[in-house]
Amino acid sequence: MSRLRAKCVASRVPKCEAPGAPKYREKVNSRWQPGHPPGDTPARLTTRRTSCCLLLFSAGMLLFALTRSIVGFAFLLGVWNTSAQNGVKADQAEAQYRLQLPVDEVVLTFHAVDHHGLPVKDLKLNEVRLRDNSSPPRRIIAFDSIVDRPIRAAILVDTSDSMQHFVQESKHIAERFAEGILRQRSDQGTVIDFAYASNTAARWTADPSALFEQIQNVRLEAMSPVKGTAILNTIFRTCAYGFKNADPTSTGNSILLFSDGEDNASMTSMEEALRACQSSNTVVYAFRIPSSDAKSSTGPKTLADLAANTGGQVFPADESPDAIGNDLKTIESEMRNQYRLIYTPASLKHDGSFHSIELQLPDRVDKLEVRSGYFAARK
Repeated sequence: MSRLRAKCVASRVPKCEAPGAPKYREKVNSRWQPGHPPGDTPARLTTRRTSCCLLLFSAGMLLFALTRSIVGFAFLLGVWNTSAQNGVKADQAEAQYRLQLPVDEVVLTFHAVDHHGLPVKDLKLNEVRLRDNSSPPRRIIAFDSIVDRPIRAAILVDTSDSMQHFVQESKHIAERFAEGILRQRSDQGTVIDFAYASNTAARWTADPSALFEQIQNVRLEAMSPVKGTAILNTIFRTCAYGFKNADPTSTGNSILLFSDGEDNASMTSMEEALRACQSSNTVVYAFRIPSSDAKSSTGPKTLADLAANTGGQVFPADESPDAIGNDLKTIESEMRNQYRLIYTPASLKHDGSFHSIELQLPDRVDKLEVRSGYFAARK
């Protein structure tokens, strides 16, 4: 074995490798290195290393360019998003500013009927005498008659504990209104049940069957996480948010309120609720549920104040079916046939004070439905 190894070393012939030796060897710097095939010279190894370095460098440059592109895109996206947000904030600020501008024009709607209970549709401006805080208006801007106007009605059903014997009766009246009064092509309605809280998931619909389903889903104390009734809170939310997208010049906004009027949980004042109704030109019609303590109850006054100050009425909810039918027809007639008077008061300070309204019409008008006044805007 020693002679064979000596001969192989002397002749440098790879074939003479002893058994068990590495299959390939190479000569690098005058020494044989394992792991490379025959024929790999130092020059070729240098070329291969150079190619690998170039490949790694190219990959690095590509990664750097890609990273820079991503960073640039993210920067541009951030700038665009910031600009969009600033634009939205500016639009919101502008909208809030517009809404807060006090205006001196008052929009007054009213309904007139004759001695036969029929709407009077031919009134002229020279037959109307208006007083704002006992003074004639500075200027009459517009006077027109609105006939067969579409109705947008929010049905508010009190489901508090005091209503446990009258929820079904309230639902029945509401169903008669939805089926017999609202028109599918032009009118819209929604149902809001309330107690301590109100149902904020209510949706407007022009489909009578969908409205009927909403009425059927009203349940006693469904909106009562705690005991209490918040009527004014519900009125405010409905007028301020429920009617905020409705155009009061093209639709008759109204609330049908089914309650005994007992409010013991509202954080909203009567003035705030009436201001919201005034801003959305919404009329409140109340169906009064008999109170268990009629003598000391403040409910009837609450309902009367809401109706009188918005141009609506209060109806007893325990009347006969025929009387209820007549009440619903009265509501429809008043909402569909109205006069609109736009004027500038003689003296109007933006101090939030209440202005009383007096309206005198000719003798052929037997009954007049108009709100008792309005609150001046605040600066």
